Amino acid sequence: MNALRQLRLIAFLEGMSFLGLLFVAMPVKYLLGQPLAVRIAGSVHGLLFLLFVSSLFRAASEHGWPARRSLAAFGASLVPFGNFVLDRALKREEDRSPR
Repeated sequence: MNALRQLRLIAFLEGMSFLGLLFVAMPVKYLLGQPLAVRIAGSVHGLLFLLFVSSLFRAASEHGWPARRSLAAFGASLVPFGNFVLDRALKREEDRSPR
């Protein structure tokens, strides 16, 4: 799997886990008093976040991205729905790159 495709896949999974953590697990914890939901969702999200950072590093290295571009991609992962905006830019770049 090429670096951009891997980054897009992991970014999607990480973005979904972030939304699940924010909009499912957190309400379950605070409204229903079940902290286990955050513990489980947070652990999954943490693992996916680490995979995202490593795949971002790989893609940035292979494609020669400037530090500013890498930091922008990293910043997108910190904002809810940011990874889905990042995906559009990555898709355009993937479509332009030779196979």
